[in-house]
Amino acid sequence: MILYNVTIQIDHASHKEWLAWMKVVHLPEMMQTGKFAEYTISRLLGTDETEGFTYSIQYLAHDFTAYQEYQEEHAAEMQRKHHERYQEKYVAFRSIMKVVERSDN
Repeated sequence: MILYNVTIQIDHASHKEWLAWMKVVHLPEMMQTGKFAEYTISRLLGTDETEGFTYSIQYLAHDFTAYQEYQEEHAAEMQRKHHERYQEKYVAFRSIMKVVERSDN
């Protein structure tokens, strides 16, 4: 399995509206691509919150092919929608990891 992680720091003024938009619009659209089995959204604790709150959104893909298909078919549009809505209100970076072991909780 492949874990696609997006870490975002969103400014204080936009934080509540951004989180609601993520839950109601963006995350459902990500899941509708069919490339991910599940997602988790977490707020980072113990970080400098001077500029805003930091979140980690993790999407779990079944394999690297599904992740690559997401990148080729959907990523640019999904990132464009986010950027247009929140430009100059966030910073983000993305990482991709291979899941080595996972519990069945």
